[in-house]
Parts: sequence; C-alpha cells; structure tokens
Amino acid sequence: MARSAAGDRTLVVLLGLVLLAAGTLVALLSYGVFGAGRAQRPLLDPMIVDALRAQPTLARSIAIAAGLLLAVLGLVWTARSLRPERRPDLVVDAGPDTAIVITAPAVADAVANQAATLPGVARARARLVGDDRAPALRVTLWLTDDADVAEVCRRLDQEVLAGTRASLGVDELPAAVRLELEADGRNTPRVA
Repeated sequence: MARSAAGDRTLVVLLGLVLLAAGTLVALLSYGVFGAGRAQRPLLDPMIVDALRAQPTLARSIAIAAGLLLAVLGLVWTARSLRPERRPDLVVDAGPDTAIVITAPAVADAVANQAATLPGVARARARLVGDDRAPALRVTLWLTDDADVAEVCRRLDQEVLAGTRASLGVDELPAAVRLELEADGRNTPRVA
C-alpha cells in the first residue's frame, strides 16, 4: 500500500530497546552489581572529564551540535510521519495534444457510491492514494447489524473493485478495507 507505519514502529522499538538497555545498565551500576567501588565512581572516566574541562568551548560546541542534530532528526521524522498521503490523478489515455485524466476524488466517490449500494452496507467512504503508476484504495465500510461480512467482502471485490480496475485500465489495484459497525441511535448495549 502507499504508506506503512512499519518503518516508524521499527525505529521506535529499536530506540526503546537502546534506552531500556542503557537504563538497565545504569541501574545495575548504581546498585553495585559491577563492584562496590565502581558504583562510587563517576559515570565518565576522569580522563574524559579532564579533557572536557581543558577544552570547554569544544565540549559545548559538540554538545550543541549533537542536540541540534537530534532536534532536526526528530522534526524530519515527525514531518515524514504526519504528511498526508498523495492522492493521484490517473491518466487513462494520453495523446500528443490531449489527455483523459480521472481525478482521485472522482474515483473515490464512484467507489464509495457503488460500495454503499451493497446489501449490509449502511455507508461507505473511499480514498485513492499512492502515485499514478501504482495507485491503491483505502475503503471504509460501515455495516448494518444484519450484514454478512463475508458476503460484503466478496461482493466488494467481485463487483466494485473489479469494475474499478476495469474502468481505470489497471491490472492491480490494492485495497485496504476497514469494516466498522454503523452506530444506531439507541443507547442500549448490543450484548446482554
């Protein structure tokens, strides 16, 4: 599909494991597991402390540069994670002077309208994402209480998505389908 959170999750897990290992090592050091004398000594070696004291401007510059680098990396990661997915317009037929272009909202509205007519579907929403060479669909269906989920999924694939692939002239159109129950107006619990 167009964008996956797997990369973000992997980086967060790795960062968490590194911080957990560092915290565990510091805790073990403070409890004297590596020797009672080691727990009383400073964390940094005295030679390193002396070198930092001898060159305070260099030490501050390195600390500021490292802090700025970490801040920039954090901002880039945040911006990359929060940017919206691309919604491509698809060129169906391009000639020397003209081109037939189907906009992403038009495809999404057509898929949503057709999916909403399936039995058991109360309402539907769709988005075309990715790029023009490899588009993908994100479809959300709100199902009624009496909906047959397997039948809705089968008909969505065979009727709606197959027709969309044929209309757009693409062999593959991956679709991520999210199913939700339509909220009825009652405040009574569904399970007794």
